[in-house]
Amino acid sequence: MIRPSLVRSSALRMVRPQFIQHKRAFSTPNSVLQGDLVQDLYLREIRAYKPPPLKPSDSEGHVQKFSAPKAPQSPDEGDIAQDLKAYENQQVELEGQAASGESGAAEESWFEEEEDDEEHAAAAH
Repeated sequence: MIRPSLVRSSALRMVRPQFIQHKRAFSTPNSVLQGDLVQDLYLREIRAYKPPPLKPSDSEGHVQKFSAPKAPQSPDEGDIAQDLKAYENQQVELEGQAASGESGAAEESWFEEEEDDEEHAAAAH
């Protein structure tokens, strides 16, 4: 025979919902939790660093003193009229024309005419 207490406990289990608690468990190594000792020391030293104040005399020996360059000398302008006459009296040379006293060489024609396709086809047959 089935005991009545057993029947009652099994009936209560069916009626009462069962709550299961799930917990997330992360497996982290201890070194991550503790942090990096060297990095912490480095960051602390960087934060504690105070640069020395700048003085106006700090650049001496590193930068040259500025001195303006000499003004350029103007070109010799005494012969301008003579140079202009010489330029006007020059003979103009044009491409394709022979200079005076030289015989002009005949230009070669680099253009090649192609034969007609019809003539070429007729010769082949």
